[in-house]
Amino acid sequence: MSSSNKGKDVAEGSSRSSSASVAGAGGGSGSGSGSGDLHNHQQQQAPPLSRYESQKRRDWNTFGQYLRNQRPPVALSQCNSNHVLDFLRYLDQFGKTKVHLQGCVFFGQPEPPGPCTCPLRQAWGSLDALIGRLRAAFEENGGLPEANPFASGTIRVYLRDVRDSQAKARGIPYKKKKKKRNPILKPSNHDDNSNFPMQ
Repeated sequence: MSSSNKGKDVAEGSSRSSSASVAGAGGGSGSGSGSGDLHNHQQQQAPPLSRYESQKRRDWNTFGQYLRNQRPPVALSQCNSNHVLDFLRYLDQFGKTKVHLQGCVFFGQPEPPGPCTCPLRQAWGSLDALIGRLRAAFEENGGLPEANPFASGTIRVYLRDVRDSQAKARGIPYKKKKKKRNPILKPSNHDDNSNFPMQ
């Protein structure tokens, strides 16, 4: 899979697996007994990863590949929030969300009547979910929570700015979902017959 497609999978939250991983997991069809057969047997017994865990692993691998492709390559231990911001901007080229520019006649219209030349970008929700998965993967792969570049304030500010600018440009206001609270019913302190007048 080319690096451009790999970035596309990450940004879109694709659940597609690469043909290389499918081919590699099958093992050989030889009949010899050895450590290879034991390894294949152990692979078959492992429970399949959830969609979330699979996507998190793909995202983590893609981010690692992005760092290795930098000139000069960046070690994961040297990664900071600036590298994460650069990665998010890099992913914009694979976006599918039309974000109207300030001077566009369709700026702020939820359903524009015609096409325009404004760029396609990653949707805020996709980036937010991606950062959540990468934040978890960083710590699962030995990173310290206090050194997590995906949890930095810089990233939160960037995501908030993307959310707000996309809401304005697309004319679709962002509404924070309210948590559902169960109303607490207070038990009555009087009898069922209290509604009736005493005779």
